[in-house]
Amino acid sequence: QVRLVESGGKWVQTGGSLRLSCVASEGVLRNYAMGWFRQAPGKERENVAGISRYGASTRYADSVEGRFTISRELFKNTLYLQMDDLQPEDTAVYYCAATNRGQYFGDHVFTDPETFGVWGQGTEVTVSS
Repeated sequence: QVRLVESGGKWVQTGGSLRLSCVASEGVLRNYAMGWFRQAPGKERENVAGISRYGASTRYADSVEGRFTISRELFKNTLYLQMDDLQPEDTAVYYCAATNRGQYFGDHVFTDPETFGVWGQGTEVTVSS
């Protein structure tokens, strides 16, 4: 059974930094493409970052480009989202997700939430001054 467990969300001051972690079941990061999504109150879930199964390709939403970095440590089965220069509009529940389509397209970064079949429970990030 594939499981994803996020952590690291909390309140942070505007301009601050946070690193979110997502611990995955053994082997998931090697066999699945991964993504970070967020959902703010009253808004649809949106993709903020993705990484291919091979790990060689990443992609970011325009709103976070240059501020957020997605990475992974295979031996720790952990996906990360480093978030710098956080702004109030980054306030949301953040989710990591996995898609097995990465098995067929190893270097592709997936961004459509409908593509992802496995989701974590989410971790809440609040940014204010």
